[in-house]
Amino acid sequence: MTEQTISLERLEETINVFGSFDENIRIIEQEMGVCVVSRDSALKVSGEDVEMVIHGVKAIEGLMSLASRGESITEQNVRYIIQLVRAGKEDQIGQLAGDVLCVTAKGKPIKAKTLGQKKYIEAIQRNVVTLGIGPAGTGKTYLAVAAAVAAFREKSVNRIILTRPAVEAGERLGFLPGDLQSKVDPYLRPLYDALFDLLGTETYQKYLERGNIEVAPLAYMRGRTLDDAFIILDEAQNTSKEQMKMFLTRLGFGSKIVITGDITQIDLPADKPSGLREAIRVLKGVEDIAIMRLTESDVVRHVLVQRIIKAYEMDESRHQRGKGGR
Repeated sequence: MTEQTISLERLEETINVFGSFDENIRIIEQEMGVCVVSRDSALKVSGEDVEMVIHGVKAIEGLMSLASRGESITEQNVRYIIQLVRAGKEDQIGQLAGDVLCVTAKGKPIKAKTLGQKKYIEAIQRNVVTLGIGPAGTGKTYLAVAAAVAAFREKSVNRIILTRPAVEAGERLGFLPGDLQSKVDPYLRPLYDALFDLLGTETYQKYLERGNIEVAPLAYMRGRTLDDAFIILDEAQNTSKEQMKMFLTRLGFGSKIVITGDITQIDLPADKPSGLREAIRVLKGVEDIAIMRLTESDVVRHVLVQRIIKAYEMDESRHQRGKGGR
């Protein structure tokens, strides 16, 4: 049995680290196979495996470091820090206490929750065009919208334009009820949701009526030049090569573009290449264009989402190996 001690200095930070009913510490105990006990002004971390005890200590110290900088500790924080410790990247934990990107309508600060998200935000702020590639739940779209709202509030841009390709997946647009706007609205719903959360419904409606905000299908972008705007193309894996080129050439003076997508979830016909795949290849190395890749470790939804993504990746890998062995 190996045991290590962590001294506790500030009670409020310790309470934050432990979480309600010690749930955060329970996660570390389960994941590392250790026992954590509070005695006097110290924590005792013990276990049979020396390496796991050391990892448990590093994870707790990382959480305490974040708590000391005013960060709230959630289950997602705990599991991500455990990942960093296991990967030998505990020295990077301090980078998670980053600046606030934006504040929601309810006063909640929006920050990067992973190192990948932090690099993604920095790329958006530094470059004119940013491609954010990654699986569902990595915050690609939400962080892009938050960056757009922040730029709009700072008066760096005059408009926010959000767009998506209206690709038919299972249901044909013609069979959906209502007028054209009603038919395309379901495709744009995630963009509306992000704007409502960040601006509030009334403020969103006010800016929409003034023309400061536009949410529209990609087809509506053709023939336009977009100056002084923050433009986001979501679900870009479902664009054709022609659509992607058309969209990129809408860029006007004083504008910024963020393109998000997941190349593992392409809904196009098998014989139609994805414009996002083509853009990644063609635009690599072009000045003022960043290509950022987020992974399952950057997923900030329920922990099960990470496991689902990992399971599908492993299945795809086995499938590809099976093809190669034929």
